[in-house]
Amino acid sequence: MSLTIEIPDEAVRAMNIPAAEVEAELRKELAVVLYARGALSLGKAVEMAVTTRAEFEHVLGQRRIERPFSKKELEHDLSEGKGPE
Repeated sequence: MSLTIEIPDEAVRAMNIPAAEVEAELRKELAVVLYARGALSLGKAVEMAVTTRAEFEHVLGQRRIERPFSKKELEHDLSEGKGPE
């Protein structure tokens, strides 16, 4: 399923985002909000934002949005000598 949302031109101009970056920024914003609300998994949020997992996690960190670690992820990171980032 695909969804198209129309945003009034004045609202887009008010965002002060270069025209070439509007769609990408709005995708990222929506993905972050839906992830923070628990409506999307990390993988689906990354897919929606059309970015890398590392970049999306960086955005979450900048906004202080915690990402819960599964037991499997935590065990893997600890075995690799890393902690939750």
